[in-house]
Order: sequence, then structure tokens, then C-alpha cells
Amino acid sequence: MTTLLKEIPKSDLPRERLLAQGSSALSNEELLSIILRTGTKGESVKTLSSKILSSLKDISDLKNLSINKLKSIKGLGTVKSITLLASLELGRRVYEEQDEKEVIKIVNSMEAYNHFAKLIYNSKQENFLVIFLNNKNRYITHKVLFKGTINMSVVHPREVFKTALLENASGVILMHNHPSGDPAPSASDDETTKIMAEVGCLMDIKVLDHIIVGPKEYYSYVEEGRLAYAQD
Repeated sequence: MTTLLKEIPKSDLPRERLLAQGSSALSNEELLSIILRTGTKGESVKTLSSKILSSLKDISDLKNLSINKLKSIKGLGTVKSITLLASLELGRRVYEEQDEKEVIKIVNSMEAYNHFAKLIYNSKQENFLVIFLNNKNRYITHKVLFKGTINMSVVHPREVFKTALLENASGVILMHNHPSGDPAPSASDDETTKIMAEVGCLMDIKVLDHIIVGPKEYYSYVEEGRLAYAQD
């Protein structure tokens, strides 16, 4: 039986409960109801929210839902699906940004991997992420600058070092994932690393490392002794 919001006492409605008790007091279903705002004809937003949650193993699986998967749930059209995905992405960025601000200094490849690999290693396509550091190797910001097959026809030094100049960075750490999970470098990875390091030397912006990441391991050009010249 579908429960309509108009049949629920006003004090028990999600918005009213949030105002009275705070967002932490709300259930996952109630939080989803607030985000979705309305249900569909003959189906309340409460029922729709419950349907979404019942399609998951646990709440953390929400982050893995695609727009097509959401739209396949009866009652979730394009607008509601987009609204939900936007809310999830905003929340991810808020907490990710908080984590990043705790990164005071990147002193080695493992530290860079531990802090940033989680952002890209599960992606089904290659992501080229650049970490920007000041002259004391303190974190400034990071950006995913390229997606797709990583090679020099796609990854251009211009974008990397233009952003480095705008951020007043003295050094960069390059990082990308291999969707296969095997971080062993390809010939294209070697060529990309070589050219980036050479351009960085010319611009006096050090390429401090290039790290290729998988879910459980990584390959560091510095640790393998292949990028020592960029540390001068």
C-alpha cells in the first residue's frame, strides 16, 4: 500500500523533521525524499525513495549508479536522476576537499598514491590526474585534466603547465590509472613521462613523479629510478 505524504502528520514529514531535529536524525529514505521532492502519479516520493534503496546492497552503492541505471527505476525520469547524481557528486566533492586539505605535504610516491589514487583507480577509462605542489611540496590542488586513452596525442603538456602557472605551482605529480588494474607502464606512458619532464625542466616546474595506479599497487617512475633527473 502506498503511503502519500499528505497522509503523514506534518511534524513527521522529512523537511519538518530536518528543521526540528537536524539532518543526521533522518533516515536514508527521508533524505532521498527531500532530494527528489515529489513522487509520480499514484506513487509517493516516500515509496519512490524506498524503491531506490531496495535496489542497492547498501547505501554506499548509490555512488556507483549511472544515469541509465537510475532512469531504469520506474518513476525516476531524467530530471530526478540528474538531481540525485548532482547531489551525490556535490557531497563527494565536499568531503574529498576536506580530506585534501589535511594533506599538508607530499613527501614520497606512496603518500601521493594513498591520498589520490582512490579518485581514479576504479574508473573504467584512463584518467590523467595532476597534483599541484608549491616549492615545499605542499599540496595546492589537483585536477583530472584528461580522460580516455592516455598518450601524447591526448595528453598535451600545454594543459598541464598552463594550470601549474595559474596555480603558482613549483612542482607537479602526474598520476593516471590503467583500467586493467595492472600498473606496468606502456611505451606511450614512457613517452608521455619523458616529454612532460623535459617541458617541466624548461619551464622550471618540476615533474616530481609519474605514478600509474591500480586498486592495490602502483608504479612510480621515481621509485624505479627513471625520473631522477626531474628532481634536480
